[in-house]
Amino acid sequence: MKTYLISDNVDTATGMRLAGVEGVVVHEKQELIDAIARAAKDKDIGIIFITELFTGKYPEVVGEAKENLKGKLILEIPDRHGSTRRADFITSYINEAIGVKL
Repeated sequence: MKTYLISDNVDTATGMRLAGVEGVVVHEKQELIDAIARAAKDKDIGIIFITELFTGKYPEVVGEAKENLKGKLILEIPDRHGSTRRADFITSYINEAIGVKL
């Protein structure tokens, strides 16, 4: 199983490539849609990393991909500037998912 990166900047793509993760740099909504579609067609790709900027700019595109792509895990990752999420993101996510406050 391969991983694939869809990034909004060259620096993140370069860093991931050094770690053995191939990918593409895109900037526009249609480019993002096309990149997700290409990755979805590749049966060897099991994990698709998407930088957080796209989740903020195009939540409907990323959300639809998460819901509809069977057999693919889509993970949002921070870019080289760091995460845009709150510091307690993981705790909040668990609280929402299981309904128990930690």
